[in-house]
Amino acid sequence: MAKKEEKNLWSHKVEETSAALDLPKGLFKLAPKEIAKGLKKAAMESGKGDPYRSAMSMLDFYINRAGKNLSSADKNRLELVKNELRKLFGREPEENE
Repeated sequence: MAKKEEKNLWSHKVEETSAALDLPKGLFKLAPKEIAKGLKKAAMESGKGDPYRSAMSMLDFYINRAGKNLSSADKNRLELVKNELRKLFGREPEENE
């Protein structure tokens, strides 16, 4: 099996079996604060591990899966979500963001 096919199968399996990815449809089209609230809610409800890390992982997974299909404006908007998540979880936002 080719590497690309293996990668696609892996991500498809994650999307199909991960309860943490049960996110409202259209969540990533919202404003950064609303995306962060939705991710936090999903992470808290999943009950798996550290909710902050789960929420960040969900966001990173989405950004990585969308990859080249994201416009620069969408990518910048999604990067802002990271600081919103930090605020919601009482973490210090990074200075360069």
